[in-house]
Amino acid sequence: MVLPKVPQPAGNYQPYVRSGNLVFINQVALKDGKIFKPGKLGAGVSEQEVKEATEITMLNVLSVLNEAVGGELNRVKRCVQLTGIFNTKDDYSKHADLMNVASNLAVTVFGEKGKHARATFGASSLPVNSSVEIQAVFEIE
Repeated sequence: MVLPKVPQPAGNYQPYVRSGNLVFINQVALKDGKIFKPGKLGAGVSEQEVKEATEITMLNVLSVLNEAVGGELNRVKRCVQLTGIFNTKDDYSKHADLMNVASNLAVTVFGEKGKHARATFGASSLPVNSSVEIQAVFEIE
């Protein structure tokens, strides 16, 4: 698996914050400097496209995490929580199916340590018109 370059903040914030042994990360579907498949699910963006955007977003999370641990992902003790926020129409209800892409990737990378608590919901809009945003908390050594 090849991790993308760490996305640079577009505002007055950091790619990650470490507090004690916890690392907090928040990412959107940025690929090669542009939002991948921007827009709202059900209004020009398909479920498959949002699943692809979710994978890209989670890869961005992992890239930031890799930077936070100095390139030593084996320092990750646990993926504590993932929160998926999806730009969806009001009547959409299969958010968990979309978020499974990120959850499965966490388990693929970290095995049992990748199993986490999770929250998933829809929003009427997201920053920079991203179709997905992922918030992540990891415990590290």
